Amino acid sequence: MTLQVLAVDDSRTMRNLIAIALSDAGFEGHFADDGEQALEVLAGIEPDAIITDINMPKLDGFGFINEVRKKKEHGATPILVLTTESAPELRTRARTAGATGWIVKPFEQRKLVRALQMITG
Repeated sequence: MTLQVLAVDDSRTMRNLIAIALSDAGFEGHFADDGEQALEVLAGIEPDAIITDINMPKLDGFGFINEVRKKKEHGATPILVLTTESAPELRTRARTAGATGWIVKPFEQRKLVRALQMITG
């Protein structure tokens, strides 16, 4: 079975880099450029994991995580935060909202893939 991953980032370059990492690992990627669009995409798929940025227009990563966790069918879906932020209080806020893990950009492709493999078990 192919791992399905929803990746949310307002940077086209970052979405492209994530797409390459997912594709190279044999994962199927679904993409959105902000939290609002991601909720729309999420309505049509059942991802094995979600990757989200924090700083995005319309609905930021914290708001997106909160909305995902409200949905019964996605309550246990692993969420990996991929962001330029590294402040401990932001990590704590993300974990409290329901994030499973945290990776700081720029990321190494193999570390992202390994993290996805770990959180999807």
